[in-house]
Amino acid sequence: MNHVTKQILFGAVLILMSALGYLIHYLLFRDLHHILIYLVGDIAFVFIEVLLVTLIIHKLLEWREMQNRLEKLNSVIGVFFSEIGTELLSYFSDLDANLDTIRNDLLVSLQWTDKEFQEVTRCLNAYAYQVEPVKLDFEKLNLFLLGKRDFLLILMGNPNLMEHELFTELLRAVFHLAEELKLRNTISDLPATDRRHIAGDINRVYGLLVREWISYVKHLKNNFPYMFSLAMRTNPFDQTASVIVK
Repeated sequence: MNHVTKQILFGAVLILMSALGYLIHYLLFRDLHHILIYLVGDIAFVFIEVLLVTLIIHKLLEWREMQNRLEKLNSVIGVFFSEIGTELLSYFSDLDANLDTIRNDLLVSLQWTDKEFQEVTRCLNAYAYQVEPVKLDFEKLNLFLLGKRDFLLILMGNPNLMEHELFTELLRAVFHLAEELKLRNTISDLPATDRRHIAGDINRVYGLLVREWISYVKHLKNNFPYMFSLAMRTNPFDQTASVIVK
C-alpha cells in the first residue's frame, strides 16, 4: 500500500467516524435541525481556518525561520571577517591607488540610515577595484591563504551559505585565488603576464569583499551596536582607526 493510498484510506476513516458521531447524536436527541446548524457553521469556518493557518500563521512561521537562518548566516560571515576577511581587505586596500576616491564612503557611523547604505552600495558597485600588481607580495599572500585553507573548506561545506549568493560567490573567489597561488611551483619570480592574471583574481576578491563588508556592517549597526563599535574601531579603510577606545 503506497503513501497516497494510505492517505485516502485515512481520510475515508475520518469522514466515516464523523458521520457516525452525527448519527449517534441524532439517535440520542432526534434533533436534525440542531445538527444541520452546527454542521453548516463548522463547514463555513473551515475556510477561515485555512486562511488563518496556511496564509497567515504559516507565513509568520516561515518569516521567523528565515530570520533565524539569516542570523546564523551573519554569524558565520562575522567569523569569516574576523579570521580572514578584514585582513585581506586591509592588505588589498593598501595596494589600491584610487581608494581615496571612495574612502570617505566607507567610514560608516552610527548616524547612517538605510538610505545612506543603499547609496554607498550603489557607488561601490560602480567602483573599479584595482590593486597594483607590482606591489603584491605573492609569497606573503600565499602563506596567509594556505593557513586559512581548512577554515575555507569548512565554510564551503556549509549548505546554509548557499542561500547567501554574494557571500557564496565571495568564498568561491577566495578559494580560487588560494588555489591559483598554491598550484604554482614558485611565486617569487613570476612573469608580468602571470602577475596581472593573479591580480585580476585578487581584484575579484577585493570587490566582493568590500560589498559584503558594507552589507555586514549594516547588519551590525541595526542589530548589534557593540559589535558595530568594534568593527568601526578596526575599519580597514579608516587610517585613523584604533581598537583602543579613546
